Amino acid sequence: MEQKVNMTSDKTQLLTKKDLRGTFSMWFFTTELSNSYERLQALAFCNAISKNLEKLYKDDHEAYVEALTRHLQFYNSEGTIGCIILGVALSMEEEKALGSDVPPEMITGIKTGLMGPIAGIGDTIIWGTIKPIIMGLGSSFALAGNPLGAFIIFLYPLVIVIVGYNMLNFGYKVGKESVMSLLKSGMINKIITGASILGLFMMGALSSTYVKVSTPLAWEIAGAKPIVLQEILDAILPGMLPLIAIFGIVWYFKNKGGNYNRVLFFVIILSLVGAFFGVLA
Repeated sequence: MEQKVNMTSDKTQLLTKKDLRGTFSMWFFTTELSNSYERLQALAFCNAISKNLEKLYKDDHEAYVEALTRHLQFYNSEGTIGCIILGVALSMEEEKALGSDVPPEMITGIKTGLMGPIAGIGDTIIWGTIKPIIMGLGSSFALAGNPLGAFIIFLYPLVIVIVGYNMLNFGYKVGKESVMSLLKSGMINKIITGASILGLFMMGALSSTYVKVSTPLAWEIAGAKPIVLQEILDAILPGMLPLIAIFGIVWYFKNKGGNYNRVLFFVIILSLVGAFFGVLA
């Protein structure tokens, strides 16, 4: 068995970088494939680390079976930043396999305790910041007729791979104590707040570039220059109609839930009706 010694601690490491890469690859491709109402991502989690568990407990079949059963219990968290939990679980299983007094309940408890906080971090950074920014940039380039728009979106899976793999390695190296200390330090809240602010700035800037709403309504008065509604609105606040449209969508998501399909169909129907009657352009 290939072994290596961590120079920062006295613990012998049974798992290699190749083992961790295998775990990440399996998790990356199967995270959401086996979801069920009873266990959600538990099967994918157990499957991702099963080969490493087999390696750790190769001389104790009963302990291997117990580890598999332990990791088939309910699990659900964000998949990318959540890779840190896989690393922590493997680190604790390795300590147990090496003879340390690590109760099975502690491994399960640490996983359960990390699921919620890590999901909040991952949803904010990955789904609420990185993905909208990359997709928004790609859409902007595409609307401008730039071919780069078709390729920018591939930055997203690249970011997922880089961040996810490093999170798994980080969780494995620092173990449970460092992760819990990080969560308790308050630094995570600052990261979430900063990511949220950055995402809002970027989405606001992108929205102003490709959300186009205007009205052709005008009134003619005998002997006077026609009154154009769009010119009046621009004099009050340039881009008022796009701003109203964005605020309306945000208000709906905040107060009525995230039914994206309903908003999409409403915008399409409103645009068609408005264009038909000459109210929107």
